[in-house]
Order: sequence, then C-alpha cells, then structure tokens
Amino acid sequence: MKKTILTMLILVLAATLVFAQGKKEEKSGYVFASDATWPPLEFVENGQLTGFEVELMPLIGEKVGVQMTVKNIPWDTIFAGLANGAYDGVASGVTVTEERKATMDFSTPILTAGQVVIIRSSDSSKVNGIDDLGGKKIGVQIGTTGDFALENYPVQRKAYDDIGLAIEDLLNGNVDAAVCDSLIASDFVLANENYKNRLVVAGAPFTEEDIAIAVQKGNKALLDLINKGLEAAKADGSFDALKKKWNLL
Repeated sequence: MKKTILTMLILVLAATLVFAQGKKEEKSGYVFASDATWPPLEFVENGQLTGFEVELMPLIGEKVGVQMTVKNIPWDTIFAGLANGAYDGVASGVTVTEERKATMDFSTPILTAGQVVIIRSSDSSKVNGIDDLGGKKIGVQIGTTGDFALENYPVQRKAYDDIGLAIEDLLNGNVDAAVCDSLIASDFVLANENYKNRLVVAGAPFTEEDIAIAVQKGNKALLDLINKGLEAAKADGSFDALKKKWNLL
C-alpha cells in the first residue's frame, strides 16, 4: 500500500513538473529596444515614446497575434543588451551590414536609406556632398553606420552620443557638417520647423543601406513571426499607411 501511494505521488510530482516546465516556456510577448533619438523612426514627444518603428512593432505583433512592445535603450549599449537577452530584438533604424550579420539575424528590410551630409543653408553654394568636405570637421552619432562610413573619407570626425547634439553644434558653428541617414535628415531638414530654413541636405546619399529589425542570432521562431507580420501588414496596406503617417514615402 505504501509503495502504491509512493508511486502515485511520484507520478503526480512528475506530471506537475512537466506542466510547470511547459508553462515556463510559453511566450506571451516580445520586447524590442529602440534608441529614441532618431525622429521620425523613434523619439520621445511629450514624455511618450513614439515614431515609425515604435508603432510598427505592435502592428507586426497584431498581425500574428502576439504582443510586441518597444522600450527606450541608449544606442551605445543596444546590441550588447540584445546579445545578453535583455530584450528580444532591436527596432532602431538598424542598417544591415555583413559585420552585424555575423552576430545577429535580420528581418526582411523595412526601409531603404543612405548616409547624407547636412550643412548650414549659408554653405549650400560651397558644398555639394561629402567629397567637398576634405579636412572639415563633421559631426556624427557614435557607433552608427554614418560614423563608420566617415572612416573612408579624409575628414575630421567628431562623435556624439545623440545626432541632435551634432545638429546643434552644426548650427552653432562648431562643426562644418553633420552626417546621418537620409530618413533622419529629412526630419531635421524638411519636417522640423526649427531647422528647415537653416539647414539643407547637400547632394545625394553617399551610401545605400537596408534597414531591418534585428534579433538574436539563431532566433528563427521570432524572425519568422516578424517576417510573417511584415508580409501581412504590407499586403493589407497598413504598413504603407504607417510610412505615410511618418512621411517616409
């Protein structure tokens, strides 16, 4: 009798452990990191995180029936946090590069952009692009593809934690130009009332880049969810509607 009771207890305990293990593996939602200093992709307005990618992730989640949210994380730690599992992915204007492919996986591209030069309007007759800035001081956000691109040009690079600081230094005459991707530049130059009459984009982009959502290397389950949600959003028009809302057409 005691042996029977002991056996039953063992079976119940085993079943409980299996059930608990199954519950532990369930994933109710995903969190994506975003450096909120890159309008119109991600920025803080009236204390709230907003922007194209901030709204895109919940839209993708809606299409596949899974909650996807975005949290504000500084750019200089954003990929380290992804690697150590602090969040599930990065949605922060991330350019797809061969170097990054070695340590993370990417969704299908969500946008195409390129690095451009922003100058003061008063300098527009002298500067038509990056090749006219040899020896000049150029502001750029540290650790971005714009930062890396400047390594190929004979300029004086001045790195900032925030591209907005580089723009302010440009207006104050402390640097001769600023470099960032074309999507960000359009917001500073075309959409921002404080800058649009004082700044211009000099020439065409001098790089061409795909922007995508990054996940941990090998996380195929999440990558498939993102791509499935993107495909659905593109098919029903909600993806293009979101781009239009943020002037990204």
